[in-house]
Amino acid sequence: MASSFWNRFFCGLVFLCFGFLGLITSPAEAAIKNYQFDVQVKNVSRLCHAKSIVTVNGRFPGPTIYVREGDRVVINVTNHAQYNMSIHWHGVKQYRNGWADGPAYITQCPIQTGSSYTYDFNVTGQRGTLWWHAHILWLRATVHGAIVIMPKQGTPFPFPQPHREAEIILGEWWNVDVEEFVKKANNLGLAPNTSDAHTINGKPGPLFPCSEKHTFVMEVEQGKTYLLRIINAALNDELFFAIAGHNLTVVEVDAVYTKPFTTQAILIAPGQTTNVLVQANQASGRYFMATRPFMDAPVPIDNKAATGIFQYRGIPNTVLPSLPQLPASNDTSFALSYGKKLKSLNTPNFPANVPLKVDRKLFYTIGFGKEPCPTCLNGTRFVASLNNISFEMPQVGLLQAHYFNLKGVFKTDFPDRPQTPFNYTGAPLTANLGTSTGTRLSKIAFNSTVELVLQDTNLLTVETHPFHLHGYNFFVVGTGIGNFDPAKDPAKYNLVDPVERNTVGVPTGGWTAIRFRADNPGVWFMHCHLELHTGWGLKTAFVVEDGPGSDQSVLPVPKDLPPC
Repeated sequence: MASSFWNRFFCGLVFLCFGFLGLITSPAEAAIKNYQFDVQVKNVSRLCHAKSIVTVNGRFPGPTIYVREGDRVVINVTNHAQYNMSIHWHGVKQYRNGWADGPAYITQCPIQTGSSYTYDFNVTGQRGTLWWHAHILWLRATVHGAIVIMPKQGTPFPFPQPHREAEIILGEWWNVDVEEFVKKANNLGLAPNTSDAHTINGKPGPLFPCSEKHTFVMEVEQGKTYLLRIINAALNDELFFAIAGHNLTVVEVDAVYTKPFTTQAILIAPGQTTNVLVQANQASGRYFMATRPFMDAPVPIDNKAATGIFQYRGIPNTVLPSLPQLPASNDTSFALSYGKKLKSLNTPNFPANVPLKVDRKLFYTIGFGKEPCPTCLNGTRFVASLNNISFEMPQVGLLQAHYFNLKGVFKTDFPDRPQTPFNYTGAPLTANLGTSTGTRLSKIAFNSTVELVLQDTNLLTVETHPFHLHGYNFFVVGTGIGNFDPAKDPAKYNLVDPVERNTVGVPTGGWTAIRFRADNPGVWFMHCHLELHTGWGLKTAFVVEDGPGSDQSVLPVPKDLPPC
């Protein structure tokens, strides 16, 4: 009798212990990842210049957020800097939860100096590399960092497991205070100066003065495979990236797996991410990784290459690295051929659910112009527009205005196509074609399918434009040079395995067509991710209406939403 009791006791104890361990380690359980972001000013030195920059937790670039697919992320942001602040979690879909999206005066008013705001969101149905950055003024020059989303526990990558991973954040550096020189340029009606250097993980590399210690070094072992999570955090430059003597195998862009392909260099626009595999299979040595801009339009750029070092273990630092052969800065053919290689994986586990039927067709022209400015140096200033409308930022968060039905903040009359058609990529035109300014949005029915064609124009000049849509991924179904032809070009669309992403480049003097399903209610920003163009008005927003279901409407307003 006694032995029976003790047997039951010990069996129960063992069951409770293993059950408790199961609660701790169960791979099916989503975790809550908590982060504290302190926005603060720090003195740093680069290129023989010391200056104060705005950072998160005193780091440049800022801390990496590590999560798993399905996790909840809670990030408390406390602003100790002199600038008002908002942070965008670039590429996170934020289903029904635009309150956590972050663009200032779109989904929230900024966090004022001395105040805090808690971003609270779920990472659902996404895995890969995204990033976060300031979304007000030009503060993302130094306020940015990586988001690494691992697959669910027990779910492998659809490519060979790497030995190790590394985040590679490409950026820009100015020797002067960024906000001050931008403010001065705007007051004069001029374009700000280009950056003084590009950076790899905040460091320009040894080809710049005073930069021996400001060089990113990645140590590797012979025969191992590495996953590089590459992010373009530059404000105004599309960038090439390569490693001398080593091929790169692209396996993911914008946190979506792709059909793998091998290339000597990648092209990555501001806002985009690219994951590549690289094998340490060359002679042991030191090899430069390098980045420099791509620009195939007559626009001034900072064309100096930033470098890091891909260093085999055991090789002394005295060995001189070799430089990679990057494409020419105006290599249009490389850019176009590289883009065509990007395709969705499109497997049963990772399908490409491309909308085949389109409910709403939109055609937006991208234009530059000049408008009168009596106080400016030349009596004019630059203006940028979509469908000849230059976006005017409100003083109230658009999502708040939509949620509370506030009148007079915005209109939902943004035209589906330009009111003045012309030969978009013909001879250069200097007229604004009646450019107007306003806070005009486009209203989209819930769960409708949308095709948007973005058309570059030759108003003042043609130029490449990386466009980012908040709250959504989209499929890039077509792209081309010249004017989009609605009678012929759709027949060439890729509707089987087009690349899926959140930021896409519109080629210089060309067009890009994207499709998405409007299943995320709220107000979602869409803008050129060149900060210069965004500041001139190259932006708009979509109001996606609520759906009929109880889980198809915008979530309630957070209690600590920053006041306007």
